[in-house]
Amino acid sequence: MDIRFENKVVIVTGASSGIGKATALEFGRSGADVVVHYNTNKEAALQVVKQIEKMGQKSMAVSGDLSSKKDADRLISETLASFDTIDILINNAGSLVERSSLEEMGEDLWDKVMDINMKSVFLCCHAVLPTMKKQGSGNIVNMTSIAARNGGGPGAGHYSVSKAGVLTFTKSLAKEMAGTGIRVNAVAPGVITTPYHDRFSTETARQSYANNTPLKREGTPEEVAYPILFLASEFSSFILGETIEINGGLLMD
Repeated sequence: MDIRFENKVVIVTGASSGIGKATALEFGRSGADVVVHYNTNKEAALQVVKQIEKMGQKSMAVSGDLSSKKDADRLISETLASFDTIDILINNAGSLVERSSLEEMGEDLWDKVMDINMKSVFLCCHAVLPTMKKQGSGNIVNMTSIAARNGGGPGAGHYSVSKAGVLTFTKSLAKEMAGTGIRVNAVAPGVITTPYHDRFSTETARQSYANNTPLKREGTPEEVAYPILFLASEFSSFILGETIEINGGLLMD
């Protein structure tokens, strides 16, 4: 099975590092032109763009806080100005921000995590749907998490709730778009070797996660990127509103 995306335009949000970076690069290797979204890490995003261009594909970096409607709309408008179309949207951008118990959590932290992880997905989908509906085709893949299913680790209740929202939003939007040519699905990673866990998880916690995983290790960003490409391809044409669990067997459904 050779998944190819020639003449396709892909937006990957949060693509300067981790899973987003790996996904952007794999789309480039598969023949797509890729828009690399970032929030603050411009230098890293431009490096991803250069790598994709070396593959012979077109690429550009677009900055923005996607919890802002203005920035989400601008991401779509700048992509259309450069490429005329958008075939695939990968909603990967997100953050834990900081760990806190729900009992001690301030309203500002709760709202910030909801905005970054859930509102951003709504805004990006809302902005891209008119283009996809007009062309009669499109694929959206959202990033949820194993935390949406198990409540997350210590101090990650806000993150877990936001990712559960993304999971349910995926199902709702998939139903609404059924019959329009637009498919919506999601992936739910477990513990993946990324800057996210470098920042928010201790080595002891990560080792514990790995030991409790049947495969006895963390996943790689590429191991999440490959299922994303599958969901965005014609090979998943009868899959709708689904969330693929990518966790090495830590959670089996």
